[in-house]
Amino acid sequence: MARDKTVYSCGECGATSPKWQGQCPGCGAWNTLTETRAVGSGPGAPRFAGLAPTSAPRVLADIEAREADRVPTGVGEFDRALGGGLVAGGVTLIGGDPGIGKSTLLLQALAGLSATRRVLYVSGEESGEQVAMRARRLSLETRALPLFAEINLEQILAVLARERPEVAVIDSIQTLWSDALASAPGSVAQVRECAAQLTRLAKQTGISILLVGHVTKEGALAGPRVLEHIVDTVLYFEGDTHSAFRLIRAVKNRFGAVNEIGVFAMTERGLKGVSNPSALFLPSRSQAAPGAAVLVAQEGTRPLLVEIQALVDPAHGNPRRLTVGLDAQRLAMLLAVLHRHAGVVCFDQDVFVNAVGGVRIIEPAADLAVTLAIVSSLANRPLPQKLVVFGEIGLTGEIRPAPRGQERLREAAKLGFTRALIPAANAPKQPIEGMETIAVARVEEAVARLRDLD
Repeated sequence: MARDKTVYSCGECGATSPKWQGQCPGCGAWNTLTETRAVGSGPGAPRFAGLAPTSAPRVLADIEAREADRVPTGVGEFDRALGGGLVAGGVTLIGGDPGIGKSTLLLQALAGLSATRRVLYVSGEESGEQVAMRARRLSLETRALPLFAEINLEQILAVLARERPEVAVIDSIQTLWSDALASAPGSVAQVRECAAQLTRLAKQTGISILLVGHVTKEGALAGPRVLEHIVDTVLYFEGDTHSAFRLIRAVKNRFGAVNEIGVFAMTERGLKGVSNPSALFLPSRSQAAPGAAVLVAQEGTRPLLVEIQALVDPAHGNPRRLTVGLDAQRLAMLLAVLHRHAGVVCFDQDVFVNAVGGVRIIEPAADLAVTLAIVSSLANRPLPQKLVVFGEIGLTGEIRPAPRGQERLREAAKLGFTRALIPAANAPKQPIEGMETIAVARVEEAVARLRDLD
């Protein structure tokens, strides 16, 4: 079989070159040329073909829309992150650190689905014996679970087209290679080509495909950025590999809400869903400690209580600002706001902030909890033990409302908290049973009210 012609295209401007060069001939950028297959090369149909037959333009209001049918995986927290389950023809990309549990979770999901649906597990990183050993260790029922150990894309596409499984797992996309390209598996061109061909097959046949993706040292998915644009859903595994707890977060979902999370505990029998994750991130203490504040975060549709810890200590040299699970740039902004509007001086202090439990907080509603934890540590005075906090802080010192404030307060009351320091705009119109709300409009007012609390 003759190999298709390849060209090298620039990832910045799109210019092409017949051979690789260090500098793009079009825009002058360095190291941006990657190998791609030339359009129209090779026998047969064009490489880029439509997923649906060509038709005349239609009025959008005349097109009948219907909800996509969901296929529950049987793993409740996984289904929550997906938005209710898998969608026929949908392509899901799952990324995470090595050893965090990606293959374990997908093997569990396929083992459950194999009892009622046609499935296929394609392993490119492990042999069949290794996968079988893991399945036995997890005590999974795999009598109806077929395994195909292969990394050649054309052979995988042929098996998928012949077997027509309802759900297929590709572990992982970085191990696949196509005959159409001469580059090695894992290269930008191979990853992009393999993902595009698998996505095309999924849309044409209705197979739901789950791709496992590697991540870089920075935590982003390895390979071209276009990989995340091709697929329908992108999930990230979060958490410390040395901890027993894992989080899976949806950062893109064409069929559901983004920023939805599922919480798991790693056990000897695999990943088990955690039904009450708030209790997981709240350490049990007999007494309150300085520098700790309880935040009611909103992860998708789920309120989540997380303890924010701060340590403020005199600096020996240049003061350091370090965060774990929070945005370091936002911490610098909050310290400036504290100094300007509340008179709290930290320019000669080291400030360390941590979100307990390995969870990553990305919403700005954590600002007030971070600020009060810093003030508590600096004054060496603990916050009240049954107090929860949330709210966004602006550069002018105002405290802005957080979305779904009522749901946050109800979740905190359900877990036994009795007081809440919240933005004035989030003050409930009807009192919440067992919950006293303290509404504040500015950061200096919040610090002053904090000093008055017992």
